Amino acid sequence: MLAPVLALGLSAGAASPQAADVLRGAPLHYDAPATAGLVERVGRRLESGDLKLAFDPDAGYLPALLDALEIPVSTQILVFSKTSFQSERISPAAPRAIFFGDAAYVGSIPGAPLVEITSIDPERGPVFYTLEQDAERAPRFVRRHDECLQCHAISHTYGWPGNLVRSVHPDRTGRPILSSGTELVTHATPFEKRWGGWYVTGTHGDARHRGNAIADVETEMVDPEAGANIEDLAQYFDTDRYLSPHSDIVALMVFEHQAEMQNRIARAGYEVRIALYRQAEVNRIFGDPPGTLRGSTARILKSQAKKLLETMLLETEIRLPAPIVGTSGFAAEFTARGRCDERGRSLRDLDLAERLFRYPCSYLVHSPEFDELPAELLEVVYRDLWTILSTAADGGEPARLAAPDRTAILEILLATKDGLPAYWRS
Repeated sequence: MLAPVLALGLSAGAASPQAADVLRGAPLHYDAPATAGLVERVGRRLESGDLKLAFDPDAGYLPALLDALEIPVSTQILVFSKTSFQSERISPAAPRAIFFGDAAYVGSIPGAPLVEITSIDPERGPVFYTLEQDAERAPRFVRRHDECLQCHAISHTYGWPGNLVRSVHPDRTGRPILSSGTELVTHATPFEKRWGGWYVTGTHGDARHRGNAIADVETEMVDPEAGANIEDLAQYFDTDRYLSPHSDIVALMVFEHQAEMQNRIARAGYEVRIALYRQAEVNRIFGDPPGTLRGSTARILKSQAKKLLETMLLETEIRLPAPIVGTSGFAAEFTARGRCDERGRSLRDLDLAERLFRYPCSYLVHSPEFDELPAELLEVVYRDLWTILSTAADGGEPARLAAPDRTAILEILLATKDGLPAYWRS
């Protein structure tokens, strides 16, 4: 079984019926060559010889690959639980490093024969590849299908291809103790249940999490005090073998939000494309005009728009129990990539005192995968988002967003987001 880069926990079962029966046929054609993502573009350059990756004697192709995929080293986060298809190489003394950009994820273990890659393709959603760490062979991305979907198309990814983050109780070898339970980690997960089996660098006051710790032999549980407020990982493993000595707490939190948001976008795209394809067939059979939407299709559009907006506006995000401070340059680098309005505000601005983002609207609204959602779905999303941002509920503030947040998000989007409907600017 192969579960590249983000199989950060355990499979909840075999691939879903959707993945097995629907992905490969029309209209998704998931097995067809992906072409639109950054990984795919880099792959074509490698195959044509237009791009060469330098081979580092210690890290292999990893540094050059990150550079080609526009992924900063500061995004490095480290997982030591045996929750990858290369699990025999992972342990508390040899964690797996994961790096992420907006369009790709890369997983690497020092000395391992393969680098794992997830591409966020705007047309097909998450697509999985490996890269062989062999200086004698020209680097090529090898796409993976069935073996990856065993862990990447399950209930935790809404039954469609996606990425997941898990928190476990690891034993001293890094193996998850299943009897102690596991947690799927998103921006909604309570702080105290996060990061079991992960290294975490940064400070968080009196708040506690499960990171940096091995489960007790007798209780099979992690002591949250053991891994609290750690800023140097050298006590746990040889950090010199890695591109960075950090597994930044802020990077972990952004990573969790991004994975969940991209899963939501992918699911919405898959389900709506299928609904519209079936609707077109019904229209053809009954002789209805193209574009006619029956009630079931309209309900799917409304439902997917609602779920997408719930994640995009971080409606279930927990309040941080204490201020968060990272140890690397991640926070500054991440914020610097934001699209700013005339007041210098961006959806990448971080709060880190009470919540992750200063303005509770996902920066992935600017992503190619969001823009490539079906036009029929985007129409509903934009209409509903406009209603949320531009009006207050009768009798007081709506539960979804406070007035200052509504105003700030609206102003930022008007200044930075292309493709907004004309009525947004009326």
